[in-house]
Amino acid sequence: MHALFEFHKVWGYVAIVMNAIAGVIALVAWRWRAARGRYVWVATIVAEAALMLQVLVGTILVASKDYVAPRFHMFYGFVAFLTVGIAYQYRRQMRGRREMFYGLVGLFLMGLGIRAVLQAG
Repeated sequence: MHALFEFHKVWGYVAIVMNAIAGVIALVAWRWRAARGRYVWVATIVAEAALMLQVLVGTILVASKDYVAPRFHMFYGFVAFLTVGIAYQYRRQMRGRREMFYGLVGLFLMGLGIRAVLQAG
């Protein structure tokens, strides 16, 4: 469990940076049509998958009873998990603004990750 905990600590920063980059890429693609392409969605999917892996590892750690996370740390992980699911549900309604939507979602997930790291102290 200790190795999993160390992975969780490092991967948190990886997920934060990946979501920040994916968010900026999507916002640039929203603003400039020439920047749109498959890479925008690949970056978004990879970043959100990284965050879902982070949530999964955190859940495993808490379920093991070897690790007690601060309540707000778990809350931010839960909100991040819900955000990815809700964003997926709303993707069709955001036609024409999908890049803007996922750009803001990526930056929001980055912010949640930063708050979670600060709560873990």
